Amino acid sequence: MTIAIGLATIVYVAVSIGVFGTLTVTEVIKAGETAIAEAARPQLGDFGFKLMAIVALLSTAGATNATLYASGNLTGMLAEEGLFPALFGSHSALGRKGGLILTTGFVLVVANFVDLSSIASVGSAVSLMVFLLIGLAGWQRRADTGSNAAIVLLAVAVIGVVLAFFAVDTIRNDPWSFVAIVAITIVAVVLDALFRRPPPDAAVAAAPR
Repeated sequence: MTIAIGLATIVYVAVSIGVFGTLTVTEVIKAGETAIAEAARPQLGDFGFKLMAIVALLSTAGATNATLYASGNLTGMLAEEGLFPALFGSHSALGRKGGLILTTGFVLVVANFVDLSSIASVGSAVSLMVFLLIGLAGWQRRADTGSNAAIVLLAVAVIGVVLAFFAVDTIRNDPWSFVAIVAITIVAVVLDALFRRPPPDAAVAAAPR
């Protein structure tokens, strides 16, 4: 895991250096989602732009495929634990892949009817909030896991600062995305309260004997 994270970090940093070493900040902002392809144009011309566009499509397709199946497995596991509706589980009326089918349907609707930059902002915010919650859980369970308390606190602090700056930047530059983030958070909490049920093991244990 450490090697994978390290390699991914090197690749991301190298790509950023390559893009900003070729384009100015203004040009990167103007190019938007095609910034990496635009960065290839000065050296390779239109061929470089088209090549990077094809690579981006293949990369996006692979990432989408992996994310969908991972999400399908995750929703299925959460359904088995009583944290998601049973429709997402292996005994769903939609079949064993009910979670995957529903997740794919939701993704198609959002991708086709919501602005891509807003999707990216919401996704970043959700990821940061998940990382923050994981850090807090790591702090709470530090005695059980043998974690270094200082490192866990540092991670929580860094994530909290990044999330705060992200929130301020989003409010200033894309207020509707911030509204969407807050709305999705509220909806998630409400749905969790409505659909959460005791996991099968807990229900068996609680049954009268």
